[in-house]
Amino acid sequence: MFYLITFILIYLVITVYFSYLGYRRTVTVSDYLLAGRQVHPVTMGLSYGATYISTSAIIGFGGVSALYGFGLTWLSFFNIMIGVWIAFIIFGKRTRKMGKALDAHTFAELLGRRYESRFIQGFSGLVVLIFMPVYTAAVLIGISRFIEVYLNIPFSTAFLAFLLITACFVIWGGLKGVLYTSAFQGVIMVIAMVAIGITTYHSLGGITTAHRSLETITPMIPLFLQEAGHRGFTSMPRSFSPIWWYVITTMIMGVGIGVIGQPQLNVRFMTLKSDRELNRSVPFTAIFILCTTAIAYAVGALTNVRFYNVYTELPIMAVGGNIDKIIPLYIDRFYPQWFVALFLVALMSAAMSAGSSQFHALGTSLSRDIFEQALLKGRSVAETTIVTRVGIVFSIFATLIIGLILPESVVAVATAFFFSLCGATFIPAYLFALYWRRATRAAAKASILSGFAISLLWMLFFHEQEAKAFGLCKKLFNVETLAGHPWNMIDPQIIALPVSFIVFITIALITRPVREETVTKAFVHI
Repeated sequence: MFYLITFILIYLVITVYFSYLGYRRTVTVSDYLLAGRQVHPVTMGLSYGATYISTSAIIGFGGVSALYGFGLTWLSFFNIMIGVWIAFIIFGKRTRKMGKALDAHTFAELLGRRYESRFIQGFSGLVVLIFMPVYTAAVLIGISRFIEVYLNIPFSTAFLAFLLITACFVIWGGLKGVLYTSAFQGVIMVIAMVAIGITTYHSLGGITTAHRSLETITPMIPLFLQEAGHRGFTSMPRSFSPIWWYVITTMIMGVGIGVIGQPQLNVRFMTLKSDRELNRSVPFTAIFILCTTAIAYAVGALTNVRFYNVYTELPIMAVGGNIDKIIPLYIDRFYPQWFVALFLVALMSAAMSAGSSQFHALGTSLSRDIFEQALLKGRSVAETTIVTRVGIVFSIFATLIIGLILPESVVAVATAFFFSLCGATFIPAYLFALYWRRATRAAAKASILSGFAISLLWMLFFHEQEAKAFGLCKKLFNVETLAGHPWNMIDPQIIALPVSFIVFITIALITRPVREETVTKAFVHI
């Protein structure tokens, strides 16, 4: 307990300092919403990575990797190739330039001003306001599960305490405070994850020996998983089996592609002053994601060897089926107490960096996108920061309620849900806003609405994971899902995103584009 108290006090003192620094340097609305568009590339890169890779990756997807094996490491490849290279180079540069040209302060406002539509901005903000608390809850559940295991306190107590701590920092410091603290927290995450990766492989005799040992325990995989397509922790699931469809379409593609449509990440591009700073931030983000996701997924799979060698059982059995507890239990049982305390601080960093960014996005969605655009019909108000803080308070209560009612083993599931929904809803309108001068308001509206509607309907009535959780399909039709294998295992984004693209292109070709003045202004520096 001495180590824990010491590490947490040091961590909180430094975090308070950076948050205070953000508060002192927040003078204008632009400062509060976009950090004045003058963020240092290292700060932005680490903040982007720490926001993208949170406890969802370490606890949630680490637990999924413990269940399904090394196949999940393909997600790390997607995280870097799509979440960094494509996001920064293909989307980031134009987002920064167009955001500045149109004086946009949020992702929804960028879309709204590009298409000259308050409806698009308001609806996009509403999607964020309603559904992002599910993702935020997943992030905070990850750290709360670790606190529950380590300190042996009720999950609800841990969840509420950490939720309130995170909210205080973002309410106080605005986006500058969020960026400063996230960069600091990102450094802690990298150090802790590298240490876990090295010690895990060292304890198992090195990389080759560890992977061979993992392969030898294949017969221990529960029968129901083998029947569903599990072929071993070092192999991909059997092609076109239920597990294969789930791992490929939901865990890998759903999250790997859906990152492009994440509002809390896309707004980061608008905080930089030039393409030079954006280019400089790429390697920092890539290294950060490689050192966190690749290690988390590898260690997750290797926990099976450690648990089997010591307890002759797999970790999924030790946690009673709740995969969100696998990584916390592994750290608690196999590491000295001082390191467990240090890792708790690292998880606090991961959860606080992502959670604070999400709370900030929720607050700005209410103030800038819904309040000013939808309710006041475009009239700006001097109290934007006050309304933003009210939005953050609202999101705190929403996240609290959702976090306490969500079922077990939900961290990775809830993350994939939000990434998939945002991908299907926003990616086509976002891409064509940046690259197609002929893009029209009608096409953007239709694409956003169709992507959102199809994605949500697929979740409620076809995708087994969400359909069972909501229970609406069972009540209306007396069946768990309206379709069997493989459709019940295919992620909603795989269905909704192509439809959203087709709808956009079709309608754009037969409708009138936005005013030439707006198009010229949007593309003037591109």
